[in-house]
Amino acid sequence: MQPFLERVKNGPVIVADGATGSFLMEHGLRPGDSPESMNVTEPGLLRDVAGGYVDAGAELVQTNTFGGSALKLAAYGLDDRTEEINRLAVEAVREAVCDRAYVSGSCGPSGRTLKPYGDADPDDVRGSFRRQIEALVSAGVDLLTIETMIDLSEARLALEAARSVSSDIPVVATMTFDATPRGFFTIMGNDVPTAAAGLVEFGADVVGSNCGNGSETMVAIAREFRACTDAPLLIQPNAGAPRVVDGRTVYDETPEFMARHAMELLEIGVAIIGGCCGTTPEHIRALREALLM
Repeated sequence: MQPFLERVKNGPVIVADGATGSFLMEHGLRPGDSPESMNVTEPGLLRDVAGGYVDAGAELVQTNTFGGSALKLAAYGLDDRTEEINRLAVEAVREAVCDRAYVSGSCGPSGRTLKPYGDADPDDVRGSFRRQIEALVSAGVDLLTIETMIDLSEARLALEAARSVSSDIPVVATMTFDATPRGFFTIMGNDVPTAAAGLVEFGADVVGSNCGNGSETMVAIAREFRACTDAPLLIQPNAGAPRVVDGRTVYDETPEFMARHAMELLEIGVAIIGGCCGTTPEHIRALREALLM
């Protein structure tokens, strides 16, 4: 495969994978347990998830390490297994995709709130990310994805950690926005122009948004990003807003609905398009067929 950033620059659009958590919950992940614990106990499931998305047409597959930072794992008493958990996640995805897709090391929020609003020390958070990212890079990921961030200050710490580990590994950074009467903002008050500029300044090669919104809203967010930055964009919408039906969380956006709006993302110039919560291999197959027909 081409080096990742060359592919981003030269095209065509990269189709990314979809949700992992919903699959794991359907196959034994209990409420309140760490999804990353299944990297140790059920590596075969991770291979199945990754293989299913590649078979559906995904060319970028993320590791099951969204909550794999040491601070996040500490909430489950697993921080002493940080390196093992991240390494096993990379190995499972790599075994499933071989050279058919890029393997991205997923890094989600620490689960802690930074001072002065919370009690988390920035140096501790940065060190936690660094420990995770060292494990991911050592295990051989093609790129890193710092995702679902709601605080630009925490995103900065993760990006600083990534760049302290490697100055040249490609890094994607995305944030999650809410629609308000004043426009799109993260929970911590970061708007799209501020996020876009900050993420690039702190070392991201690709910026954008994932989670929190369905396809229609993500098109509007993508337009805002494109209006304020020339950086390559990644957009991964949810399959609509979640609803609880008979005790199960369901998402209503069909693969066909998501694929229609993905064409709008393509027209905006989004370089990487995939799915987040509620999306399945069927959604990714529909994206692939629509975007690369």
